[in-house]
Amino acid sequence: MTGALAGAGAAVATVLHAGPALAPVVPGLGPALGIQTRQPGGEGVALTFDDGPHPQGTPAILETLRERGATATFFLAGEQVERRPSLAAEVVAAGHRVELHCYRHRNLLRLTQREFLEDAGRACAAIEEACGQAIADYRPPYGIFSGVNLRAVRRRGWRPVLWSRWGKDWTRRATARSIARRSSSGVEAGDILLLHDADYYSARGSWVRTAAALPLILDEIEGCGLKATSLRR
Repeated sequence: MTGALAGAGAAVATVLHAGPALAPVVPGLGPALGIQTRQPGGEGVALTFDDGPHPQGTPAILETLRERGATATFFLAGEQVERRPSLAAEVVAAGHRVELHCYRHRNLLRLTQREFLEDAGRACAAIEEACGQAIADYRPPYGIFSGVNLRAVRRRGWRPVLWSRWGKDWTRRATARSIARRSSSGVEAGDILLLHDADYYSARGSWVRTAAALPLILDEIEGCGLKATSLRR
């Protein structure tokens, strides 16, 4: 009996630790855990870009957004911000929001709470110093939360954010049309779209296909009578 109880306890601990990691793929799990997967208020469509800033990808995305009068939220990697602080600052100067993704792009299931807080704190400091904007939202690498680190995010006062639609633009086989179709076909008010403006942690050159897909995505959003916006609190 003791062995059975120990086994049950270990199973519960595993679920509590790793369960939130399923939020990107299990419908309804994110909201049940208090993770934002849709735009508050259900107005417009929130465009989000992860992993930047990137010397080619970020300017290409910014230019398209400028041409179309759209805004977006960029979840930045601290190590990339430290390499290109002026480019990170350009994102905010162009009227967009910047938020926290990571310092180093690592799976949270492999990080202790202390390791996570050190990584996130270093990234937060780099982003806020470069951009002059306080961090409000956090999205983890790969969209994977652990139980302990999800609680740590909330204690820091950050809103945990995932998405409702993704373009899977990080894959080698993605094309501009596949990215646009996956992320925006049948898009609805309140959706949060996940895209990437950098290829540091994904298929080489993937940002080129994302940049090519963005006008198609904006066409679809506008065709549905909606507007592409930054995330709102």
